[in-house]
Amino acid sequence: MRKAITYIILSMVCTYNATAQNIQQKIEALAGDATFSQAIVGICARKADGTPLVDINAKTMLTPASNMKLITTGAALHELGADWQFETSLGYDGHIEDGTLCGDLYIIGGGDPTLGSRDSIAVDIERTFAQWEAIIRANGINRIEGRIIGDGRWFEGMAEVPSWLLEDVGPYYGAGATGLMFYENTQSFAVSAGAEVGDSVNISPSYPQVPWMEFRYNCTTGEKGTGDKLYMYASDLAPVAEIRGTFGVDRAAKRLDCANKFPELTCAYYFRNHLNANGIECTGEAVDLDGIPAADSIEVLGSTFSPTLDRIVFETNHASNNLYAETLLRTLGKEMRGSACYDSSYVALNDVLTALKTDTSKGAKIKDGSGLSRQNYISADFICRFLQAMTKSPAYAPFLASLPVPGGNGTMQYNMSGQPSGIRNRIKVKSGSMNGVRCYSGYILPSTPEGKTIIFSILTGNSTAPTWKTRQLL
Repeated sequence: MRKAITYIILSMVCTYNATAQNIQQKIEALAGDATFSQAIVGICARKADGTPLVDINAKTMLTPASNMKLITTGAALHELGADWQFETSLGYDGHIEDGTLCGDLYIIGGGDPTLGSRDSIAVDIERTFAQWEAIIRANGINRIEGRIIGDGRWFEGMAEVPSWLLEDVGPYYGAGATGLMFYENTQSFAVSAGAEVGDSVNISPSYPQVPWMEFRYNCTTGEKGTGDKLYMYASDLAPVAEIRGTFGVDRAAKRLDCANKFPELTCAYYFRNHLNANGIECTGEAVDLDGIPAADSIEVLGSTFSPTLDRIVFETNHASNNLYAETLLRTLGKEMRGSACYDSSYVALNDVLTALKTDTSKGAKIKDGSGLSRQNYISADFICRFLQAMTKSPAYAPFLASLPVPGGNGTMQYNMSGQPSGIRNRIKVKSGSMNGVRCYSGYILPSTPEGKTIIFSILTGNSTAPTWKTRQLL
């Protein structure tokens, strides 16, 4: 019955066979379901020309979770353009004499979040290293009497947002964006349960190898059905991390991904190994700039570039990649305000939103780029106004293409599986979820050339209902 009602409502919205009043009443009935009795619900829907269709607490500001990525990715595409790329450079200090670099080699990060990533859009790291090696050889260097330095100064300030929860900073999804990144600033571990409840969890680092780190394991095998409750606690203040929690005795072995707080050093370490293995001897160690002075002047040897921004935005929204989203926000700060610190980045983002006539003075309080912070507050009305503004942006086509369809690839894969493909394929939507929060915002495309696009945002907060039940209704 509920599925049939949902299908009827979507059909009416998409084909305009009902008045706005009827649509409002029917969606109010669903929003009033007992599932949401403990929740706050905000819903806004309008035609692309601004004609209102639904308003249920539309101006109530709620936690958007990953719906925040709509704002970040749209603003980045609008300001920087679909073809924009991140640049990573190689440079040196000292001098080159008879094929030997007498000085340090620098890997100068430009904020590329795909460097060393296992993402399908990323260039394989060995291929990138081969390109860097070719740059070195092209400049007549076949030996380095100095260090390999990972230089992440491109992004100033803290890598993580202060309002992120402590338990969110250690897992992979809380890895902060840095000027020089590697493997999405994560560290993978091989994990399996002990033989009995109470036994130690079998856990060991797998990739990347980071010999400077001290890993401590304060985790035990949990009762059957308790799942994976392992969390890493780490900081860039010291090379020490601890994994705490439980791992259910019935859980299958898995790869656990956590945050790597020293990505610049990791990148330098792996590139030094590559050079030594390929005939360019490096006498110095791999280091980052923590605790050592940078050279007053660095001679640049050459550069490599990331995939284009439209491809990065596509992955950001399909996989709901927090690191990519934070990188885009900080890049706006760097490009527009000369600093990637978060204070400057918020100002830059608001500059873009003001240009799109959707400044944050009404309906938005933004605290990060990914939605991980629970101090983000955005109204459904604001999201719809932003999505409407994007329809007039030169970047609308790649922005629309970056949004998943229900039942397709990415985070919307398991949504609306019972609905006809003709409806699902016309919905371009970003999901957002965290404990107590579930949101969906995007576009419903017309079924005919003369039809009109509908813009919508559904935000729910303080929900205690099971996720499967909430998702079905939404």
